[in-house]
Amino acid sequence: MDSTELRSALEKLRLELAAADRVDPDSRKLLGEIMGDIHRLTEDRATAAAPPEGIADRLELSAVRFEADHPALAATTRRLVNLLGNVGL
Repeated sequence: MDSTELRSALEKLRLELAAADRVDPDSRKLLGEIMGDIHRLTEDRATAAAPPEGIADRLELSAVRFEADHPALAATTRRLVNLLGNVGL
């Protein structure tokens, strides 16, 4: 897994989420959990267990929620979905 690109996209998502002013608490919590999952996967690849179930599906759900009000956040979230798919997660 190329964790450099994942880390970069994850950091971009974190910054965009922090800058977004009207993200509902449930979506913010969901993305926070997903970001934690991805961070653990990229930081501890050697000993990481299987990726959390449905991580890509949860990210896609977040992207759909953000589409109208936060298109940049939705695009970054979808980029993470694609990166995860490219590395088999």
